[in-house]
Amino acid sequence: MPTRRELLVLLGALAVPLASLAQQGRVPRLGYLDAANLEPTLGLFRSGLRELGYVEGQNLLMEVRSADGKPGALPALAAELVAMKVDVIVAIQTPAVLAAKQSTTSIPIVMSAGDPVGTGLIASLARPGGNITGRSSTTAEISAKILELFRDIRPAIRSVAVLANVADPFTKPFLEQLRSSGRNLSIEIRPAMVRGPGEYDAVFAAWVKAKVDAVIIQPSLPRGPAIELANKHQLLSASPTVPFAADGGLIAYATSIKEHYQKLAIYVEKILKGARPADLPVEQPTKFELVINMKTAKALGLTIPQSILFRADRVIE
Repeated sequence: MPTRRELLVLLGALAVPLASLAQQGRVPRLGYLDAANLEPTLGLFRSGLRELGYVEGQNLLMEVRSADGKPGALPALAAELVAMKVDVIVAIQTPAVLAAKQSTTSIPIVMSAGDPVGTGLIASLARPGGNITGRSSTTAEISAKILELFRDIRPAIRSVAVLANVADPFTKPFLEQLRSSGRNLSIEIRPAMVRGPGEYDAVFAAWVKAKVDAVIIQPSLPRGPAIELANKHQLLSASPTVPFAADGGLIAYATSIKEHYQKLAIYVEKILKGARPADLPVEQPTKFELVINMKTAKALGLTIPQSILFRADRVIE
């Protein structure tokens, strides 16, 4: 029968991930690089790590860097993480992944990005090659469904604006998919290319003058100021990222956010245990969420059809 001390030592050893043991007692250090909208995604990623047995400050260290919607800051932030010799860089949104890729060819990068093949981040989903793997958010495909939701809520809709990120390589496929879907639905797509919130006021003023019906916000842009302006000008709003609706936007239709960030944590664990990014296929989401903010709908004087409410995974009252 082992003593109490022996049991405590055994339990402590089991709690330490194999990665730490493999690195001869050195605590792994992660770099987390975000383009914009740091929360709630960072919290969900941390939760995913905890479920795998990683406790910050004990058997894991994490360096968090966010550009706060300023794309020009990303290269320096990525270089800073590389200089710290982190074991893995977790990069959120295509601009952050690109900055990390340009900063290192040796440190593994776990990404969350839209259309990583089309934007040149990886060679293919099945065989990413190089030092990058992770998850594709496929927001270009999802965004087309947002147009259908707009049409179902307001059948007379004819013009949808898009707040698009000029510094994001994913913007091209994002807009191409929207334009294609817009043609099929007889909806005009009016994009505005911006670098950040400092340009939002002028863009929204022009859209109001042009009498657009709704606006879609690209996820790599800061969403808070855009939501405020959309609601102020009585525009339907949506984004292919789940937190958009929780922050006051009308519609969010996107990859299941909890599952997405849990799986990013699993990628990190596999790499810390010795897997090579080039050998880990990039996953595409299979679960999606529709969230409707009824408080915003009421403020806009909208009646959301029951058919949409029945489909919603969550309705914010």
